[in-house]
Amino acid sequence: MLKKCVFIVALLSGVLLTQCGVEKIVGLLENTKEGEQYSFNAEPRELKPEEVKLTAANNRFGLKLFKEIILEEQDKNVFISPLSVSMALGMTYNGAAGTTEDAMRNTLEYGDLTQQEINESYRYLSSMLANLDPMAKFQIANSIWYRLGFHVEKEFIDINQTYFDAEVTGLNFDDPNAKDIINNWVNQKTNGKIPDIIYKIDPENVMFLINAIYFKGIWKYEFDPNDTQDGLFTLPDGSKKPCRMMMQGNNFQYLQNEYFQAIDLPYGDTGFSMTIFLPEPDVHIDNFIAQINDENLSDWFDSFNETEMLLSMPKFKLEYDLTLNDVLKALGMEIAFELWQADFTNINKNGGLFISEVKHKTFVDVNEEGTEAAAVTVVTISPTSEPDYPSMIVNRPFVFMIREKFTNTILFMGKIVEPVLE
Repeated sequence: MLKKCVFIVALLSGVLLTQCGVEKIVGLLENTKEGEQYSFNAEPRELKPEEVKLTAANNRFGLKLFKEIILEEQDKNVFISPLSVSMALGMTYNGAAGTTEDAMRNTLEYGDLTQQEINESYRYLSSMLANLDPMAKFQIANSIWYRLGFHVEKEFIDINQTYFDAEVTGLNFDDPNAKDIINNWVNQKTNGKIPDIIYKIDPENVMFLINAIYFKGIWKYEFDPNDTQDGLFTLPDGSKKPCRMMMQGNNFQYLQNEYFQAIDLPYGDTGFSMTIFLPEPDVHIDNFIAQINDENLSDWFDSFNETEMLLSMPKFKLEYDLTLNDVLKALGMEIAFELWQADFTNINKNGGLFISEVKHKTFVDVNEEGTEAAAVTVVTISPTSEPDYPSMIVNRPFVFMIREKFTNTILFMGKIVEPVLE
């Protein structure tokens, strides 16, 4: 009972409790289900070495991406799907060549994985995640939309259809309804949670590569709406904002150390879960995020223990969107965005293509029943277009003169067919 009292005291600052509320908390703890085991309904097969590598690569990339976004979005809510970004760029990677391919490989943390291993691993992981837990809904969809008349290499299409199950459609981008057709696909694949991501199609856009993810999971241990109470949430500046705090007492996988508390909340038949890290009051959230890496996460997850405890957490709903160009450039993919340097000749042999925009949009709703989340990532490909103003690139034989400008006397004249330095 002492432990239960400690939990109650710890929560007093976050929830506006009446005497009735305190009695509810004690009741929640007394009704804790003991000895329930986490079990998968259908155990997936053991991952192949290359699949393990790709999963680790996606996690490393996701952590880098998240940390870089945090630098730009300080004291703001952030919600991203690293998997969605990774898969959209994974499709795009199949069109990259030369130093552009190298830059994308390094940014996406692919290491020594071959392109074949990367594609095959994406295919298996997509299938495995979609069928992991029948009690949770997880959908992944990919599509490629290209401008009618723009030639796309058959191998590029075949690879993305085979390994990413991508729907490939040639579309008249000049038709005012074209963006609506693409957005309707996005809306459908996210169950209406992200109704649009493309607001206009510029004349120079020739391709959109899109990944959409939808997730809906019911808590294994649902919160009773009758136990949800008014609470206060402390903001980064120390001020407090009213919120609605859900509460329940149960057996959870839990970890506490001098820097943070962490809890793992399973969905459905526990194929999926939400892990929450709560830094101690004297640990700034950004400083904690800076310490997250593969090794630390692995150690922390291995240290979770089943613990009888009370959980109080806020309900929240969030819509978030961000253009990732600057973030991906900072992570090493700058060349893919360079008009004259990007190499996507595996999309079109003539080259002259670059990534003009990577747009990411997400939705999440966390409530007493569970969690609903969706994400869309679109990679926009555009050609290197000629500028509207006159330009001159001296990259072939030329004539030059040195003259005296007052009388226009030609002092020297020459022809250069091969620049040399002697």
